[in-house]
Amino acid sequence: MMFGKTKLELKVGIFVFTGLVILVTFILLIGDFKTWTSGCRINFLFDFINGVKVGAPVRFSGVDVGEVKEINFIFNPQENKTKVQITGWIRKEVKVPIDSTIWINTLGLLGEKYVEIIPGKDYAHLVTDQSITGEEPIATHEVAKLVKNIARDIDESIVKIKNKEGTIGKLLYDDTIYNELEALVTDIRQHPWKLFFKTKEKPVTK
Repeated sequence: MMFGKTKLELKVGIFVFTGLVILVTFILLIGDFKTWTSGCRINFLFDFINGVKVGAPVRFSGVDVGEVKEINFIFNPQENKTKVQITGWIRKEVKVPIDSTIWINTLGLLGEKYVEIIPGKDYAHLVTDQSITGEEPIATHEVAKLVKNIARDIDESIVKIKNKEGTIGKLLYDDTIYNELEALVTDIRQHPWKLFFKTKEKPVTK
């Protein structure tokens, strides 16, 4: 009786252990499962990737078609500089023309960074083993600097207006321009023919 119980527990243990092994193996391979079954890898080169991470989406014409698998540094001897290489996995039915535009986009204003592929027109030449160079994204500090400069220009314009400087300042605060415009309108109302006939200039006498 004791022997039969031990044999049953051994069978249950083997079954549970086998199930755990299969589950762990599936979890470890699920990330790379698509790579060797229904997709291909494509490399993108950037000088700056603005925080793209492994696992980020890769989109083609705005549709999710894959994800970022690797991010590595490579040295480009032609430009004598180090570049960032993003290796992305995409579905095999997606054909990327060699003249496609590649850039880093953002999900929302401060959301996740991902790789966007805007397809080109040269479907006679597709991206295969070669790398394709992407357009550089604008860094966050560059955007902040641009906003700061715009705000500064607006402040300077407001100060000029308050100081009665510039065309707008003079128009708002200087009665001379207003009086000249009012006189011009009055003259046109009294002599509308001046809109259609050019006044002849008097000859200059020496």
